[in-house]
Amino acid sequence: MLITPTSHRLIPGLALAAALLAAAPMASAAAPEPASQVELTKMTGRWYEVARTPNAMQKACEAATADWTRAGAGYSVVQTCRRGAPDGPKKEWKASATPVDPVKNAKFKLSFFGGVMNQEYWVLDHRTDQGWLIMGTPGGNYVWLLSKAPQLTASVRAQAIARIKQLGYDTSKLEFPQQVR
Repeated sequence: MLITPTSHRLIPGLALAAALLAAAPMASAAAPEPASQVELTKMTGRWYEVARTPNAMQKACEAATADWTRAGAGYSVVQTCRRGAPDGPKKEWKASATPVDPVKNAKFKLSFFGGVMNQEYWVLDHRTDQGWLIMGTPGGNYVWLLSKAPQLTASVRAQAIARIKQLGYDTSKLEFPQQVR
């Protein structure tokens, strides 16, 4: 769920991001509706990226994290990516996240760069007892497996990947970025 234009090329990066999102290949179907209600307090803290569908903005992105902190009616989100390796050059950017469905609290609008760029992300499923969630974009083009720990056990990771497949995503296309151990 990371959007990573370089800071010194912000405007061209935003234009590129908009073009990539517009030109992204359409998934076979839109993302499924979120499976269950999200307890908003469970969104806070650090989330580690375990798997993702490839996207140009995260090319060579390793050790990606997203730190969610409550801020008013929503969240402040600080996303970090390391280029090329878990100890590579650090890229960091900020977003605000606001829940947009008061029934399930599973759909969020993230605003980047002071609202210049907005994107909805949906929590498609989550297992708080296992510490993971699956987040996707409404169009079904992108999906991420996020975890409260840098790694998931092999069995829990397999269960989460199976759930991504049940949701209709082609799991053979997932990338598994390196994470700090």
